[in-house]
Amino acid sequence: MRIDPGRLHWDDLRCRLNTEGYAVTEPFLDEATCTALRERYDDPDTPFRSTVDMARYNFGRGQYRYFDYPLPEVVAGLREAFYAELAPVANEWERRLGGDADWPEHLAELTARCHAADQPRPTPLLLRYRDGDYNCLHQDLYGPIHFPLQVVVMLSRRGEDFDGGDLVVVEQRPRMQSRPRVIDLSQGAAAIIPVRERPRQGSRGYHRAQWRHGVSDITAGERVTLGLIFHDAA
Repeated sequence: MRIDPGRLHWDDLRCRLNTEGYAVTEPFLDEATCTALRERYDDPDTPFRSTVDMARYNFGRGQYRYFDYPLPEVVAGLREAFYAELAPVANEWERRLGGDADWPEHLAELTARCHAADQPRPTPLLLRYRDGDYNCLHQDLYGPIHFPLQVVVMLSRRGEDFDGGDLVVVEQRPRMQSRPRVIDLSQGAAAIIPVRERPRQGSRGYHRAQWRHGVSDITAGERVTLGLIFHDAA
């Protein structure tokens, strides 16, 4: 049985987000749920709105598929649960950067805001990488409205289903060299990372630190992840 994301150690996760810019959860999805989500990739009854071949657009190598509305129950539930926990962090980040700090409490309100701004397309997706695939560094913006945090859930088992394929995040620091980090995820666990930027403490207060993320080369097998992006796409 999967664990409700609301039962994770959110005090620790929020502290890590505020100090390091990202956080890694304990596993909260069991193997059966991970397997069922992976199998949806080729399930003809699962509604997807589009499939993207990364090589075609020079995004890397591999493929991903965006779910269509209505989202599968487990995907919708995870998206709503994570958003509820991350909205306070997003508002704190906005305050630190001098913004309006008006991210709504509930995901439904953000979704309505996106649709009113002509961003109606759902963004949760499954990403599948096989031997030799990779994902270039990028940001998942999709339109003027972009919630500042997103979640990557590992559905495969490192060392059994695949090798290689680390999640890589890079923080661009003003007047300093960029800092890369490699995130090793266990099956059923998630990384919470910035979509575009995060507030970073400097000698004169907080400043904007740009972030990008990608995936290193898969050296064997197949790696599947669930991406939870909270704003919809134009």
